[in-house]
Amino acid sequence: MTTPDPTLPPEDPDTSAAPLPGWPEQPDAVLLHAEDFSRSQEDLYRRLRRDHGPVVPVLLDGQIPVWMVLGYRELVRVTTDPNVFARDSRRWHSWHLVPPDWELMTFVGYRPTMLFTEGAEHERRAEAIIDSMEIVDAFELRALCERVADGLIDTFAGRGHADLIADYACQIPLRVLNRMYGMNEAESAELQQVTVDLVSGKGGPEAHQNMVDRMVALMEHARATPDRKNISTVLVNHPAGLTDEEIINDLLGNVYAAHQPTTDLIGNALRLMLTDERFAVTMSGGRRSVGQAINEVLWEATPVPNWVGRWAAEDTMLAGRHIRKGDCLMLGLAAANADPDVRPDFRSGAAGNQAHMAFSHGTHGCPPVARELAEAIAMAAIEVLIDRLPDVSLTAAPEDLEWRSKLMMRGVSAIPVQFTPTSR
Repeated sequence: MTTPDPTLPPEDPDTSAAPLPGWPEQPDAVLLHAEDFSRSQEDLYRRLRRDHGPVVPVLLDGQIPVWMVLGYRELVRVTTDPNVFARDSRRWHSWHLVPPDWELMTFVGYRPTMLFTEGAEHERRAEAIIDSMEIVDAFELRALCERVADGLIDTFAGRGHADLIADYACQIPLRVLNRMYGMNEAESAELQQVTVDLVSGKGGPEAHQNMVDRMVALMEHARATPDRKNISTVLVNHPAGLTDEEIINDLLGNVYAAHQPTTDLIGNALRLMLTDERFAVTMSGGRRSVGQAINEVLWEATPVPNWVGRWAAEDTMLAGRHIRKGDCLMLGLAAANADPDVRPDFRSGAAGNQAHMAFSHGTHGCPPVARELAEAIAMAAIEVLIDRLPDVSLTAAPEDLEWRSKLMMRGVSAIPVQFTPTSR
């Protein structure tokens, strides 16, 4: 079985209202480069909001026109009105401006997954995905996360130093997700690098097809073992009657949606706990601080600061801006979290407040069960690390930790640490 290559644009983009290059009808359009998002994003959002309001016309690298939605209330409107602000990226009238190697193609190029469906079709596919995730037992998930985390720590605990991103955080989500799919440990480990290449965009069509072939085998195994309860068997046997292509693409879609954001949730929370004295004093054994760190990251260092996005299904108005049919909207999730109109006490922290936009909102936002799974994986990963390496500390100055320069994903590139060497 083959599926559309996510590195390619859609076959039939809507060009009925194509704007001219450079977006001249929006004279205040702001040119943004990838490096703008590697600096202080809080300052960037504050400047854009001050000078242009809660909805800003921007030109991404390559003069690609999109609307950036900064306001919390405006973001709620966009994400709760799928009839006007739709999800199918083939609606975009500006595909002719997008180069085939655009760095966001993996996330924006249309694929027949649940993520790009609309209306009744989206409800049918989403119900199956949600039901498949709800089959995961919380206690079994915790035990699985602990086994995966312990196994990874075993590989570097004896040497007294590690990079908590490469050696730990980026390994955990995929290994856990693959086991939730129904793979054994050997299959999960074998698939690790293939999946990393796929979601990072490094593997190209070959990695994509490799992953498809593995999902086909997984689906066939699920059909042969219907008595087993995992994400794959639920999708295969769900009353929604998913086709083989739908199952394969939704399994792949989960990989895209789960891997990097969960990796960065773990990494960003570890960075916070290792650099902020509020958490440092409780690193060894402070259970309560882990949950606080994760919640603070979801507010102030969200792994997905921006998401492209939504596409206007008709002409409309948003915050005084004329949005044309086919226009692309980028959801400024991190900017909405810092919106002074709804969070004037931004500097006072976000303890106990879970009304953040880190997982987006509405029918196309991350389902509650998926959010719970991601937070549970992150919580277990951090707690196991603290238990095993209680004296872990940075070997670099906090200001030297570099953020990856990415528009839609924000995480620390590396977290070099040292600790007392230990054995199991």
